[in-house]
Amino acid sequence: MMPLSKPALAALGVITLAVFVLLYGPLVIPIVSSFFAASHGDVLWAEPSLESYRALAGNDGILTAVLNTLIVGCAATILSLIIGTLLALHYCGGKSAAREIMQFAVFLPFLLPPIVTGLALLIFFRETATPRSLMTVIMGHTVFIQAIAYRVILQRLQAMGPDMIEASSDLGASSWQTFLRIVLPNLKSTLIGAGILGFALSFDETMITLLVTGTDSTLPVRLWAMMRLGFSPDINALVAIVLGMTAILCVIAVRQLAPSGWRKAE
Repeated sequence: MMPLSKPALAALGVITLAVFVLLYGPLVIPIVSSFFAASHGDVLWAEPSLESYRALAGNDGILTAVLNTLIVGCAATILSLIIGTLLALHYCGGKSAAREIMQFAVFLPFLLPPIVTGLALLIFFRETATPRSLMTVIMGHTVFIQAIAYRVILQRLQAMGPDMIEASSDLGASSWQTFLRIVLPNLKSTLIGAGILGFALSFDETMITLLVTGTDSTLPVRLWAMMRLGFSPDINALVAIVLGMTAILCVIAVRQLAPSGWRKAE
């Protein structure tokens, strides 16, 4: 590859900086304003304050929505990891048309527009007389995010290859012992990374949740409803906390999903 000239490098640097400003600049405003007092919708930049965080701690509606979101995210992530692991193990067990059809069915809800997936789930719940609640939201999120868990786990299983599993069987280990002592330890970092990615997708999902939720709102649905009336200052504090937690989870996911050689080199 030919080295770039200094003007080309400078131009690329300017473009990169502009992209970062456009992407992350709007996020800086609510984070910074959360540390200042507000009056009649205006931020008082001369009055540093933690009033937004105190107001957030007393906002029962938002806190309940956050709790519902965490419940849905954790439950859907655990279910998607279990189902994704079982499906990945089944797919690696051989080659057949049925396995390819199964893989297509796993990926389809994730590839379809969320409104189509949500409508399909809504019709299913209506035809089966299933009352809409947090349970239906968990089911909807599991259907949506299990494709991520399945794909990440499948890649790790295919990278492992059959040698260790065959060696374990040759030494007299049962299928369950092989899974617990050989497969599961090798999937540990993959499961953590896939779980973080799945939780992030569940935390952010709005369209499917709108269609299958009952009276209990998750955070995205609650914020969606608040858009018509405007956000209160405590939402700035919520944005700052969520972004901070998201950054931490992203760092953990990158470290867990990175190749082992790269982590050792660090």
